[in-house]
Amino acid sequence: MELRKGYKQTEVGVIPEDWEVKQLGELFNFSGGFTASREQLSTEGFCYLHYGDIHLSSKSFIDVEKEYQEIPKLCISQKLVPSKSLLNEGDVVFVDASEDDEGASKHIVVRNQHGITYISGLHTIVSKNKDDSMDNRYKQYCFQTSDVKKQFKFYAVGTKVSGISKTNIAKIQIPFPAKPEQTAIATALSDTDALIGSLEKLIAKKQAIKQGAMQELLTGKRRLPGFSGKWEDKLLKEIVNEFIVPMRDKPKVFKGNIPWCRIEDFDGKYLFDSKSKQYVDREVIQQMNLKVHPKETLIVSCSADLGRCAIIKKPLVTNQTFIGLVINDKKASNEFLFYYMSYNAEALNMLSSGTTISYLSREQFEAFEVFIPSSEEQTAIAAVLSDMDVDIEVLEQKLAKYRCIKQGMMQELLTGKTRLL
Repeated sequence: MELRKGYKQTEVGVIPEDWEVKQLGELFNFSGGFTASREQLSTEGFCYLHYGDIHLSSKSFIDVEKEYQEIPKLCISQKLVPSKSLLNEGDVVFVDASEDDEGASKHIVVRNQHGITYISGLHTIVSKNKDDSMDNRYKQYCFQTSDVKKQFKFYAVGTKVSGISKTNIAKIQIPFPAKPEQTAIATALSDTDALIGSLEKLIAKKQAIKQGAMQELLTGKRRLPGFSGKWEDKLLKEIVNEFIVPMRDKPKVFKGNIPWCRIEDFDGKYLFDSKSKQYVDREVIQQMNLKVHPKETLIVSCSADLGRCAIIKKPLVTNQTFIGLVINDKKASNEFLFYYMSYNAEALNMLSSGTTISYLSREQFEAFEVFIPSSEEQTAIAAVLSDMDVDIEVLEQKLAKYRCIKQGMMQELLTGKTRLL
């Protein structure tokens, strides 16, 4: 394929002619962290970075000053910690162990302008600049391209746990523009991150508001305008027409057009057949003595993840993870019960039996007590909470869109396909 004018073929793909290819060993000096276990960490002492916190973070940086209160601490004399394990502004910290290949490239960039004592810990590789040729914010993005991640996967070794050494990280190559272009790229991507961050905060705020509304509306502490009657204590069996208990056997043949759903296929408020990858036909259902959950059935997890619910929009069959509740429309709203059961998941867990795996039987579901208003008020409460869910879902779709845009921007900008200077 003919190269575009001004571009060249390199070990890391096609990049602009004025860019270089650098090995990380040319840019950084590598050292290990100071080992301490989770059990040694507390709220007292010096800030400590455990490799597990890097794996759990959704960000590619940590601001020590802003996040000081949340960072775990290690109570130890600083004299015992090698200077190479102390993290300064612009240091990059990679994990040296991961349970999967995808996690092998996990890292964070340290923001620590005021030199707060911050110890890099267990299973971390500290990368410190050899010179000032690299923009600190650029480091937050340049290790996230698909080509760089492939290199991390290539050098990761192990079966159950993947590990990568300082020697192998030093071999990884990245496209390397001049520092002014690095800064321009980092600025563009940081602006996108700021937009993503503001959406994440807004979603968290909306979710907290919804949680507060559930706490008030589903307990009768706050009444909606126009409703004043007493709420009643009922057993679940008094408002459910039928409990559909699935068989524990798994179909041996998957064919047909009726979705077979498991907890893995669970999708929040609704389970759609498009989420299920396995289907069965009527013949298999009859042979196994299974029951099809009718449309609008409220299904509730009775084993894994107790109390998670869904209102199904198309008939389907489930494995033993779910029990189906066909609601008596005159006494209860299935949408109200969806929110009520979700909110009271902890109470369901307390009723469960089992040692290794918790489980709720049909009899335990039948005896579960619910505190409910009239069916009209149930419908009104469910409508308020449903509107909140729709609002949150719209924002989550917008967030997913911006994250995709950011991924596209990184692939374009960090490979030089699109130039900013």
